[in-house]
Amino acid sequence: MDRVECVVVGAGVVGLAVARRLALAGREVVVLEQAAAIGTGTSSRNSEVIHAGLYYPTGSLKARLCVAGKALLYDFCLSRGVAFQRLTKLLVATEPAHHAKLVAYHRQAGLNGVHDLVWLSAAEARALEPELVCEEALLSPSTGIVDSHGLMLALQGDAEDHGAAIAFKSPATGGRVGPRGHEIFVGGAEPTRLACSVLVNCGGLHAQDLAARLDGLDPATVPALTLAKGNYYALSGCRVPFRRLVYPMPEDGGIGVHITLDLAGQARFGPDVEWTDAIEYSVDPRRADGFYASIRRYWPGLPDGALVPAYAGIRPKLVGPGGGLADFVIQGPQVHGVPGLVNLYGIESPGLTSSLAIADQVAAVIDTADP
Repeated sequence: MDRVECVVVGAGVVGLAVARRLALAGREVVVLEQAAAIGTGTSSRNSEVIHAGLYYPTGSLKARLCVAGKALLYDFCLSRGVAFQRLTKLLVATEPAHHAKLVAYHRQAGLNGVHDLVWLSAAEARALEPELVCEEALLSPSTGIVDSHGLMLALQGDAEDHGAAIAFKSPATGGRVGPRGHEIFVGGAEPTRLACSVLVNCGGLHAQDLAARLDGLDPATVPALTLAKGNYYALSGCRVPFRRLVYPMPEDGGIGVHITLDLAGQARFGPDVEWTDAIEYSVDPRRADGFYASIRRYWPGLPDGALVPAYAGIRPKLVGPGGGLADFVIQGPQVHGVPGLVNLYGIESPGLTSSLAIADQVAAVIDTADP
């Protein structure tokens, strides 16, 4: 049986960031990825937005790691030549009753360390985006977009340059964990076993499934998983009217059907929240019917029939419908009692923005547990 110091499960953006961070610290790292390429799951099926950190409860991991991760991510992209743009974002109130919510988000952003928000009247917002209709808005200058695949390639390159190895088509199917080290069962064309001192479970949608298959881990420490599908639609047959991201008030399970732009200037609308029991990515054209009313609250000029299916993603939620906001869970030995094991659960938005800060947090958990 082969032995390695650290095994990271999952080559999404967080798994790659963790592998890079551990490799930069001089640790021996192998990444196990069930797919044939990096970032084929949640990491490549999102809005590619660099979030500012406006919404999350004070002191939560989402708040702290989003704000810290945003700064790290912009610096990383600059230093590695990863494409990004600080497009800015408008959080819009489309009716007078939204004023109190906008005030609350402004206050929450300040508590989270985001102090650059700008209040805009309806006229000021319309001066920036002439086709926008709202009562008032908050402008977030530090919100942007990033080439998520370019980011993951840069993380992979850094990790491999510092000795990390990625094993594709190598799913972690279970194992044994304990105080003297861990044994991971690896599937694929040639099933094998791999011994390690440190195991970091960045399995995303499959993190709970792997944890449940680790003999020696208390099942009571594994939180329930709820899947929330988000459908995206592209704009067809008309010009994109906006130069900035436009977000409505957040809704249950997500932050509303918003307009984002990619680096080529193409518009995407979504995601919605479709609670589901299955991981599948088809987009039902009929769900677009519900998008029109939501979008027309801030863009009345959206033409009939302009929305066409684009893609879908799945959020790994730790709470179901009506359950409110759940925080990231970065669970180390202080919770489950197994030295050298870190399980990451519920890494949804703002996971992309937070990825480098999450990696630092994981490294800190490992270093704290080391004798």
